[in-house]
Amino acid sequence: MKHSLKKQFALTFILLMSGVMFFCWLANTLFLGKYYISRKTKVIYNAYVTIRNAANTNSYESEEFQNELEKVCRNNDISAFVVNSESEMKYVSSNGGDRLELLLYGYLLGYGNDKMQVLQKEEEYCIQRSVMENGGFLEMYGRLDSGISFIMRTPLDSIRESASMANTFYLYTGVLCTVVGVVIIWIVTGKIVKPILTLNTISERMVKLDFDAKYEGKAKNEIGLLGENMNLLSKSLEHSISELKSANNELRRDIEKKNKIDEMRREFLANVSHELKTPIALIQGYAEGLQEGMGETPEDRDYYCNVIVDEATKMNQLVQKLLSLNQLEFGKDAVEMERFDLTALISDYLETGSLLTKQQGIHVEWDRTAPCHVWADPFMTEEVLQNYYSNAVHYCKEPGEIRITLEKREDGRVRIGVFNTGDAIPEESLPRVWEKFYKVDKARTREYGGSGVGLSIVKAIMEAFHQDYGVENVDGGVLFWFELEGAD
Repeated sequence: MKHSLKKQFALTFILLMSGVMFFCWLANTLFLGKYYISRKTKVIYNAYVTIRNAANTNSYESEEFQNELEKVCRNNDISAFVVNSESEMKYVSSNGGDRLELLLYGYLLGYGNDKMQVLQKEEEYCIQRSVMENGGFLEMYGRLDSGISFIMRTPLDSIRESASMANTFYLYTGVLCTVVGVVIIWIVTGKIVKPILTLNTISERMVKLDFDAKYEGKAKNEIGLLGENMNLLSKSLEHSISELKSANNELRRDIEKKNKIDEMRREFLANVSHELKTPIALIQGYAEGLQEGMGETPEDRDYYCNVIVDEATKMNQLVQKLLSLNQLEFGKDAVEMERFDLTALISDYLETGSLLTKQQGIHVEWDRTAPCHVWADPFMTEEVLQNYYSNAVHYCKEPGEIRITLEKREDGRVRIGVFNTGDAIPEESLPRVWEKFYKVDKARTREYGGSGVGLSIVKAIMEAFHQDYGVENVDGGVLFWFELEGAD
């Protein structure tokens, strides 16, 4: 990874350590000497304060003063020599203070050293430093108001050499600490970065809508909290996307349903317009003929009026069927289930419609006499039988036979079949005969005044019954059937 956190941490640590080492080198080079002289000056000044206090209290001859000054000189590597106004020695340090006697008299008499650099000069004392390659000394001498004269000297190490040694030491220790620190940083950041890389992998899978990956770290720090939130986010996104997909599928189904309804509406309007166009045109034409006096004889006028009445009747029947179908499809026509004799219902209907079949020379076969009770709405059941029967009559061909069958099935249902001899229905048209206004042979349908709505009414009634229905091509003709719940 080009911008790895491990590399960034290690590089940051190296730069930080390098900056610290450079700062230490610069501080040693620029300020170590001044700081060293300042510390030495403070030490020797403290010894001066001890002498001055003893002089002011006239206690420099006491053992307490001797011990205190000796302790200061020994702890801070100071050589001291103190005399009174009669040049009587009052204190001399054990670490070479006796060698300072002549040097004190020389300074007091004005014989200075050209190699001495005065650092601070006051009325009672003077602090100076010898300028030597090997460091030299820091000296302080003077005469107090009480007549006490003193001189103190402390050796100075080579500041340049000390700074160089310190810088070298800092370099070695800094490099070592940097190497050790980088190793530690690399290991520690590796442990920190590992769960971050895991979270990155989880986020990449979430981008691809894969929500199975979960963070399993046990750390209770910020990364662990982030991992727990990632798991919650993953679960929330999965739930939201699931709901979104469900809503999208529902919306897609609604759109498809709407499009289907729109298509059905357009088709319905087109079919209704087509079905009503011809009778309206005939009614208008014959009515205009009557207005213009084309019916000169009573017979002609009666003929014109009969055509108008017939076409108006067909239009009324079509409208009534569409209203019935609409009520069935929208559940407005309640189904009243009754137990009745289906055999009697079929026999009564066939007797009523026998005149039509006799006129067309159609033989109807129905020899059922035993009662067969079913559960259904008798009026709707007769409507189904009527549509099947009228359809069979109009499409029946040589040898001109209609056969009504009633069969009790093993599951307790009763199947009623209406068979007519004639041409088979094309296979591609079998599932569509139940659609509104669908006609297999439009010319033939128009010939007998069919509207293409009857089988749609059958479909709606049977779905209201929650029973099966269908049509089959059989040997010699076509069989329409429907089933009812048996009650025997």
